[in-house]
Amino acid sequence: MTTVRAFKCNDLLAYNDVNVDALTETYGLAFYLQYLATWPEYFSAATATESDVIGYVMGKCEGKNELWHGHVTAVTVAPNYRRQGLAKMLMHELEEVTELTHDGYFVDLFVRVSNAVAIGMYEKFGYSVYRRVLNYYSGEEDGFDMRKAMRRDVEKKSVIPLTRPVHPWEIEWD
Repeated sequence: MTTVRAFKCNDLLAYNDVNVDALTETYGLAFYLQYLATWPEYFSAATATESDVIGYVMGKCEGKNELWHGHVTAVTVAPNYRRQGLAKMLMHELEEVTELTHDGYFVDLFVRVSNAVAIGMYEKFGYSVYRRVLNYYSGEEDGFDMRKAMRRDVEKKSVIPLTRPVHPWEIEWD
């Protein structure tokens, strides 16, 4: 049975099977530890057994005023466990933290414009493209900033799409 629980430091030694495809960003150990220390409530693991990590989501909260939001830094599931609803469970966990713990206006994430499978999945979860970010991925590929409004954003202002693409240096949360 799959469970979703808080990510632990030891999980960093057990997540290699999760980060195997080219579209999954793999970060340095210090990056994961910084997130785990700073935003532990935003870091969850999906497990088949207590020590068998088969997916994870990591994120943070950022912004000010009506731009206060949860951000999905990474969500991924091991290839053998995909298409079983685990990503949806992990995203739901992060969305609940954004709403119930931090009272955010929206959740956002970035995805490569070429990753049609992920874009379709996020759209099924209620996300929509807010803006296109030019050369977001290492200056080689554009990214979509996708958003989902939380209940605090009653008028859904946070998800009204921008009419023009932006550059990475134009992304601000002030």
